[in-house]
Order: sequence, then structure tokens, then C-alpha cells
Amino acid sequence: MNRRNVTLLTVLAAAMACLAGCSSPSPTFYALRADEASTATSGTSPDVPTNAAALDVVVGPVTVPDMVDRPQIVTRNPDNTIELNEFARWATPLKLDIGRVVAADLAQQLGTARVSTVDAGAATPPVWRVRVDITRIDSVLGDSVTIDAQWVVRPPGHQALTLGHTVAHERLTSQDYGALVDAHDRALATISADIAAAIRADHATVGSATE
Repeated sequence: MNRRNVTLLTVLAAAMACLAGCSSPSPTFYALRADEASTATSGTSPDVPTNAAALDVVVGPVTVPDMVDRPQIVTRNPDNTIELNEFARWATPLKLDIGRVVAADLAQQLGTARVSTVDAGAATPPVWRVRVDITRIDSVLGDSVTIDAQWVVRPPGHQALTLGHTVAHERLTSQDYGALVDAHDRALATISADIAAAIRADHATVGSATE
């Protein structure tokens, strides 16, 4: 093998090593989850109606601001610039994941398994309907997560609506995205707790009115 061929092979090997070492990392995908600490067992908690298991609840629609309605996790830097991390992404669309988690939180807090994000229509028993409009999600890596939500509870029939507003603020103690997503979970659990309290109060009112 002549010197020219040796040099060419050396260059090719170096180029391949560089490509292998300089390739972009794969993105990490994150999913929200219900807060297990909020679990309430029907019949054992004074805050859960005795017939809570009969409650049918539909969560939706859920809306989120356009700025965060994207696959990348959006964070705010200390200088108020916005960062979209291409390598930290939501596994599913954020508004769908928020609806799923709020439904799961409500099922735990109300002690009923009959909470869904799907409205089956007129064939289902009378249902409680919950709309959630997330007006702000402010995520600062290593600092805090704030979720501002306006929500509406519509009891079955023609009962008056209950309108609510919850601002949930969670502090962070680490710089990683896993901790950031966990803070989202806790903030959503706070919002769900306020919605569950409204359903319990309305449920008691509706129940006493029909006695």
C-alpha cells in the first residue's frame, strides 16, 4: 500500500470517528403522571361523598397557551428569553396529557373510577363536565413551575355552573428536566384538588335539593 492510500485511509477513519463522536444525542420524551399522594378512598375520607363511586365525570376540553403547545418542553430563562429544548420533549400533545392527568387526579380525589376525557354522549348517565383552560405555564429550570388555570364545573342537568381559578406554584431544587416535569405533576394535582372540592360541594348541594 502506497503512502497516498495510507493517508486517504487515515483521513477517512478520522472523519468516521468524528461523525460518530459528533452525532446529535437522541431526544428524551417526558409524560405527565397523576399525583399518587392525592388518592382518596371512597367511604373512608370525610371529604369524599358517600355515593362518590356513582359520579360520572368528563374532563374536556382542555386548552393550553400557543407558546407551550408544541412537542418541545418550553422554559423561561432568567433573562426572560424563551428556550425550546429539542432534546427534552413531551411524549404526547401537552393539552391531551394534561386532560388525562387531571382526570386521573379527580378519580383518585373523588374516589370514583368513572372519570374520563371522552364524552360518550347521550347514552351515558348524567355526567359532571369539567373544562380546563390553562392560561399560563411558566417553567424555569432549576427554579419553579407556575401553572395558571381557569376551570368550569358543570353539574348534570340545569344546575348553575361553578367557575374557578387556581394558580399553582411549585419550587424546584434541581436543574434536570425530570424534576421540572414532576413539578408540573404537583401543580396539576393542586388544580385538580380545587376542581374536586367544587364537585364535592356541588354534589352535596344537588343531593340535598333532590331529597
